[in-house]
Formats: sequence, structure tokens, C-alpha cells
Amino acid sequence: MTLDPNLSKSDTPAASPQLNSLADFQLTENSSLATHADRVTQPTLEPAKGIGNGFSRNGARETKRIFDRPFSSNTSDGGNQTPKILILFLAIAIMVVGLLLDSVWLGLSGSLVALAISLQILWQPLRRLFLEIIPEQERAILFGSVFGGIALLGLLKFSGFFNRLGASLAAIGWDAIGATGEVLGAIGQILIAILAVYIAWRQYIISRDLTIQQNLITQQQTIDSYFQGVSELVLDDEGLLEDWPQERAIAEGRTAAILSSVDAGGKAKIIRFLSRARLLTPLRRDRRLGRAILDGSGGYQEDLLSGIRVIDLGVMLAGANLAATDLRWTDLSEANLIRADLSFCDLVKTNLCRTILCDAKLCGADLNGTRLFHGKAEDASPRSRLEPPNYRTGKHTGAVIENADFTDAMQLSEEQRQYCCAWGGSKTRDTIPGGCEGIPNKLGR
Repeated sequence: MTLDPNLSKSDTPAASPQLNSLADFQLTENSSLATHADRVTQPTLEPAKGIGNGFSRNGARETKRIFDRPFSSNTSDGGNQTPKILILFLAIAIMVVGLLLDSVWLGLSGSLVALAISLQILWQPLRRLFLEIIPEQERAILFGSVFGGIALLGLLKFSGFFNRLGASLAAIGWDAIGATGEVLGAIGQILIAILAVYIAWRQYIISRDLTIQQNLITQQQTIDSYFQGVSELVLDDEGLLEDWPQERAIAEGRTAAILSSVDAGGKAKIIRFLSRARLLTPLRRDRRLGRAILDGSGGYQEDLLSGIRVIDLGVMLAGANLAATDLRWTDLSEANLIRADLSFCDLVKTNLCRTILCDAKLCGADLNGTRLFHGKAEDASPRSRLEPPNYRTGKHTGAVIENADFTDAMQLSEEQRQYCCAWGGSKTRDTIPGGCEGIPNKLGR
């Protein structure tokens, strides 16, 4: 309401009672707001200030209602729970007194009251927990299953099913059923024992396979380390062959050690590496420096008569198991393979000149292009301890194959067959594919 400035001072007192009452109202409401503002947090206080600054009685009442609402609700909740807990304690006390006095009615009354109060207290939390844990769709399925099961039991009960079932069970010979159960139990124990044995056997198979796989990985790592070590030992910084006598001796020692600790596949890998790296080939040497001489076409010159090998296998492979391995294009010349097992080996283009193959097994081996001698078959002869080899005529350049087994050897050429029949002896001649008819036995035994 706006006051007219033209009013005289005499007219002012007439309106003073109304203004005084309005001021008193504002003071009362402001004091009420200040009292409630001390009981609330700062974020709640901000809107209250905005409301309390107005001159409207309805705004003041709304402000008072906002501040009073949470406190009244909390008070009512606490007031509802506290009497229930007190009644619960009192009922428990009555039940205990009934137990002490051996009063059935007193104890029963206390128990019933305590149970009712406990259920009333727990009802709302359990209801909220049930609604949170079980969704609405699953709730319907649960209720349907439980009540459906109860209905089914009631139907079976009223239809007399349980009575007929009891009569049927009473007529059964339980002694026979007991004996049958014992037999089935014994059979079950036998089956469990068989299952345990099978599981143990499978565990053994798996453990064995894992062990074999781990051994193969370890072996391959050892072979790779050997390759690296030999390469660093016999090559200089420029990658040329720089092998001195002590270096060759160390390389031979490493080779002998690793060949005795790997399987047939590992031995074949080592032989292929050494052969393709020209470390098993007799190389021509500078007689002053001892270094291998280049042939002018990217390789080293060979010297079959007086050449020096970087690694001389010697007897490292005597009695070795090399069955079913890949030895193609390898140089095994002058190696001692006595009693070695070369069955089903791939010996395509393998150099076996002057190799000792006494009592060796070459059953099923592929001998396509395998060199057993130099020159022609009719002039070639096995190596000799006393006579030097003649690589032009082939004399004393052939492999020693006495008592070797060539049963089912594959792709044996005519020249190879003639040489084996001539110098293999009577035992070897019996195993040559195609026979040795018409070929004399030059070995004489």
C-alpha cells in the first residue's frame, strides 16, 4: 500500500495502528525465521531469506512450513519406533518371568506379544529388501511356482494319490530292494574306481605331453645357442672363416657335447647346419696362414686329399639314432656311422663317400642320388686304412657297407646296387632290393 504524500501530520496517527501491527508482524516473523535458520544448513537458508524478506503473511507461513517439515517427520518416526522397542523389551521380560515361574500363560503371552512386535518392526525393511532383490517378473514366477506346488500337493492329497502310493510301497519287498541297492552300490564303487584310474591315466598323458613339449622347446633353445656360439667362434668381424687350431678344437668339443644330448631330430638339424655352412667339408688352406682359400665364385675351395675340415665328426655319430630324419644334401663323408640307425631317412644327394656304415640300418631309406663312391662302380672300392683314396678312379673312395641292412631301400640306382652287392658281404647282399644275381662278391666273405 502506498501512502499519499499530501496527507497532513494530523491524518497520520489514524493509520498508525495498522502500521504498528504490520511492523510487529514483521518482527515476529523475522525472529521466527532467525530461530529456524540456526537449525538448518546454509543451502536451505538462502531460499528462506528470500521468503522472509516479503511482507506477505502467506509467504511467512510457507517459510515456516518448509522449515518445520523435516523436523516433524523425524520426530514422528522416532516416536513410533521407541514405544515399540519398549513394548518388545517388556514382552521379553514377561516371557522370562513366565519361564522362571513356570507359568505357561504368562510366558505364552509375552512370547506372542514379542513376536507380534518383532514382525511389525521387521515388516517394512523385509518388504523393501524383498522388492529390491526380486524383480517384478521373477516375483510372479516365484509366487506362481510356490503356490502352484502347494496346489499340486493339495490336489494329490485330495485325489488319494498319497494313500495309493503308501499302499504300493507297503507291498514292496524291501529285502530285495536292499540287496539290489547293495549290488548297485558295489557297481557304483567299481565305476568310481575305474573313473579314478582313467583320470589318473589322462593326467599322466597330459603331463607327459607337456614334458615332451617343454623338452623340445629347451632343446631348440640349446641348438640355437650352439649355432650362435659356433658362428661367433669360427668367423671374424668381416664374416670370413678365421678358424685357428684351438678354435676348431673348441668347435668340435661343443659339437660332440650337444650331439650326445639331443634327439634324432636335433642331431639332423645340427648336421644340416654344419653341412650347409661348409663346416664339414675339407677346405683348401693357405699353408702359411692356415686360412681357407676362396674359390673366386662366392665360396671356398675343396681339397678332398689334404683339405682340413672346420669340424671333423669322427666317431660322434657312431651308434647314433637318426631314424626318419631329413639328411638331404648333407656331407657325411669320412664320418664313422658304425651301427647307426638311418632307417627311413631322407638321404637324397647325401655324400657318404669313405663313410663307415658297418652294421648300419638303412631300411626304407631314400637313396636317390646318394653318393657312396667316386668314379665308376666297377672300379670303386671301400676306404682303406693304409692306402690313400684315388678320387679319379674311385679306388678306396667308397663307403664301408659290410653287414649293412638295405631292406626296402628306395630309389637305389643300378650303380649303387652293383657297388653294394660287390662290397657289402654276404649279409648285405641278402638285403639289397632287386637282388645281387650275377654280381660277384668282391669282399670275399
